[in-house]
Amino acid sequence: MSDSAAAGSPAAPATAEKQSSSFGREKSKILVLLAAAQFLVVLDASITNVALPSIGTALDIPEAGLAWVVNSYVLFFGGFLLLGGRMADLMGRRKVFMAGLVLFAIASLTAGLAQNEPMLIISRAAQGLGAAMLSPAALSIVTATFAEGKQRNKALGVWGAVAGAGGAVGVLLGGILTEYLSWRWVFLVNVPVILMVLPMVMRIVPESHSGEDHNDFDIPGAVTVTAGLSMLVFALIDAESAGWLSAQTLGLVAGAVALLGLFVLIESRAAHPLVPFDIFSSRTRNGSYLVGLLLAASLFSMFFFIALYTQRVLGWDALKAGLSYLPLSISIILAAGVGSEVANRIGFKPVLVAGMLFTSIGLLWFSQIDVDGTFLSDVLGPSMVAGIGLGLAFPGATIGGTSAVDEDEVGLASGLVNSAQQIGGALGLAVLSSIAISKSDSVLNAARGAQEAVPFALTEGFQLAFMVGSGFALLGAILALVIIRSEDSRAAIGRDGAPPAA
Repeated sequence: MSDSAAAGSPAAPATAEKQSSSFGREKSKILVLLAAAQFLVVLDASITNVALPSIGTALDIPEAGLAWVVNSYVLFFGGFLLLGGRMADLMGRRKVFMAGLVLFAIASLTAGLAQNEPMLIISRAAQGLGAAMLSPAALSIVTATFAEGKQRNKALGVWGAVAGAGGAVGVLLGGILTEYLSWRWVFLVNVPVILMVLPMVMRIVPESHSGEDHNDFDIPGAVTVTAGLSMLVFALIDAESAGWLSAQTLGLVAGAVALLGLFVLIESRAAHPLVPFDIFSSRTRNGSYLVGLLLAASLFSMFFFIALYTQRVLGWDALKAGLSYLPLSISIILAAGVGSEVANRIGFKPVLVAGMLFTSIGLLWFSQIDVDGTFLSDVLGPSMVAGIGLGLAFPGATIGGTSAVDEDEVGLASGLVNSAQQIGGALGLAVLSSIAISKSDSVLNAARGAQEAVPFALTEGFQLAFMVGSGFALLGAILALVIIRSEDSRAAIGRDGAPPAA
């Protein structure tokens, strides 16, 4: 080797290292911005729970109307996710992400300033529509930015921690804002955060497209799948009040099935389908969507039942109930960090299976709650175990659902991940709420409606719901073990953050 070459050799690695370090910082900034936006999306699904009594009093909204403050958001979020993901692929991921952020901010402002029930519910629906645009766009930007393998797995570990903790932090933050400011700040808090995020997104996040040479949105397919999913979500969330075997519920489910069947027919003949069916060619991706649905069905309703148990049975105020979620949030964040590291060593499948098992154990522990319970004996332990489960399972399901996806279908895969979780959450809450109410009514009837029996009746209803939720999670663990291919799990590790060989 010449002297000049030898002299120049130390400088080249130093320069490369500097460039690599700078590139890493840029990606970290992108991930922080996208995760912050996703945090708001998940936060808004739960932050209103502890504020509902104050909202009802201020705007004179009856109990049935209050349910739609939550349901309208879930309905539009779940119904438009696939369309939002495909829009991101074709129109530009950053463009759709920013449009969703702007709509979300405007809707949050009008919700916070609402003077009556219709204004609030319409604003919440618009929030859901904004979330359906920005959430799959954000996840597809993460997937496109970070190479498949160790790099992406770490990024999705952060994504999973933030998204999973959002539900728990939502209840905590909702309690603090309602107690010390006003229920209006439950919505208004989004506005300054988005105003800070938007200019940074414009400066830092690069635009990306699917690379397809057309802008055909497949309008017939978009209309049928959005209408079908919206009808299905509506049927599930309203089944508790209408009755599972009522003409309304059965009719809506039949209509949803018919629309989704028509959608499949349209897609099979479309030149540029909204959902190319080769996205379902991977057994591992399909299994991940199914496990993600069961994870949401089993665990997301946990936030709802804990809030009811601590306030209506134990008699805690909104602030104390919110603070009880702090250990749950911490365990989710820590477990997601550990889970992504373990997934980078042995693959995401074992982490996902372990997460579902922890979730099942945590919910089974929750089924032992007592009418005279305390934070230490009835909330802390199961919260932390269930939090570990969610922290492990959420990134694992996301990695599996977006693995080995072509560049032109990243947004679609992200939309499917979110759709599975939203439909699972709506299904789980509807089924488990119906089970809890039925059990509580049975206990109250046996006690002939005695007022002193109400806490016992509620507790027994929650116990049964937690037990069934534990069964959902256990089923998810079994399906992950059976359906997801171990070789696909290991292939998702890659080599040193580089994409696996074609």
